Amino acid sequence: MKYFFYLLFITLIVSCTATNKINYTTTTNGHEKILTGVINRSIIEADTSFPWFSTNYKYANPSTAAIATFKNKSKNFSLIVFGGTWCEDTQNLLPLFYKLIDKSEYPLKKLTLVGVDRNKKSGNELSTQYKIINVPTFIVINKKGEEVGRVVEYGKYNAIDKELAEIVSSIQ
Repeated sequence: MKYFFYLLFITLIVSCTATNKINYTTTTNGHEKILTGVINRSIIEADTSFPWFSTNYKYANPSTAAIATFKNKSKNFSLIVFGGTWCEDTQNLLPLFYKLIDKSEYPLKKLTLVGVDRNKKSGNELSTQYKIINVPTFIVINKKGEEVGRVVEYGKYNAIDKELAEIVSSIQ
């Protein structure tokens, strides 16, 4: 039953993302804009409130080994990423993550990006379901819909690309 729930959930998320049914909320807290809910990269890139994305993307340099691992294993996993547009760690790491995605040609339909507010709430139950405490959080899901690993903030190596590749390489 648990397997069925996870599979149904991942299918729902992927289908919503794949058909561009983005469901997000924008709030302004003082001078900052915060996106919550299921979002995508193009929303961040198109909004002048988030110049950090293109600047940090330009300088991001994921490891060649991580790129190869993502490319070779892309059929075996999907990703759910939680981030805060207000969060400095997300601002530094999300562009690096997307550079890894781009260079590995990872299918965007297998990636769900979820924005959270300062309380780590997404406005849908995803942040609660995945027990998000810090952002960004990168979660790797296998074909069975099971979480096989996650990298929280800078991870244990201070290199999210290498740590994500390590998790992905463990998937059969």
